[in-house]
Amino acid sequence: MSSTAMREWITSSRGPQPKFLYTPCVKSGALGVVSGMVALDPDTGHLIDGDVAAQTQRIFDNLHLALPDYGYGMQDLMLARIYTTRMDQFPSINAVWEKQFALAAPPARTSVGVSALPLAALVEIEFIFHQTQNT
Repeated sequence: MSSTAMREWITSSRGPQPKFLYTPCVKSGALGVVSGMVALDPDTGHLIDGDVAAQTQRIFDNLHLALPDYGYGMQDLMLARIYTTRMDQFPSINAVWEKQFALAAPPARTSVGVSALPLAALVEIEFIFHQTQNT
């Protein structure tokens, strides 16, 4: 973790490491922005095989791995932006989403269909957190 002018750049050793030059989480006060995540296997660092549902689940699994290092809990999630190359399979993404928030109110969400994603991923999700209480 490093910081400049009230910003912190945070990485996590628990999840997959970035494949490119970016910071996985940038915090400023209570606000945290988590860079877009694709479905990387935390052990191999490679994109997992699987459909949009499997990739979406892996993204959430990786997020849960990293959250303790980022200093947030799911109750702090304010916004998620979902990018997918497979809008025709969005019901599968929604099924995973609904499991994630079965016991809690979901955050605001934006969903965008795109022509391509890094590493030929089918899904990428970025997250914005605001720490509203001690986690």
